[in-house]
Amino acid sequence: MENTKEKYIEDLKTIRQMMDRSGRFISLSGMAGVIAGCIAILSAYAAYELVYEEQDYFSYRKALVTYKELMLLIFLAAATVLSSIGIGFYLTVQKAKKHGQEIWGSESKQFLGSFFPALVTGGILVLILLWKGFVGLAAPLCLLFYGLALVNASKFTLKETRSLGYLEIVLGLLGIYFIGYGLAFWVIGFGFAHIGYGIYMHLKYGS
Repeated sequence: MENTKEKYIEDLKTIRQMMDRSGRFISLSGMAGVIAGCIAILSAYAAYELVYEEQDYFSYRKALVTYKELMLLIFLAAATVLSSIGIGFYLTVQKAKKHGQEIWGSESKQFLGSFFPALVTGGILVLILLWKGFVGLAAPLCLLFYGLALVNASKFTLKETRSLGYLEIVLGLLGIYFIGYGLAFWVIGFGFAHIGYGIYMHLKYGS
């Protein structure tokens, strides 16, 4: 009798886990996070050389950009985002096919519907601030709004996404407080945090 009761409990746990996973978009690729992190580090280095050229690496840095440099920064940011999204989408599609999950199902629609409003709002705000010359706020605000987007969308994907989102929010706030070091926090948040998150997700969930 006791064994039967324990079996029922285990069956209920299994059913609950299956229902929980069926309501979440679980095909986000860990390797996409690793690649996105590497792209972010490379783009941050390029932006640093462009904006802080000939300034001491360890002193407080003041960003002074010309119109030409501003256009290059916007182009660099757009290239970084589009390449990361493109690679992430491709790898996510491959993982979804591997696990037999519909890539454009209700779960993915809910995820994207929760993720993009904060991200797009932040992106527009950052472009406005760049255009107005507030270059030092661009990197930390990217982290802040990206973190808010992750936290908002985390209820439709794996729980680890929420932890990454909170980390990005904290790094974004620190970047605003230490305004001269926004790119350093960018490297930590979009670079190393993504790489660590991607490796962890790859090892835990595969691909």
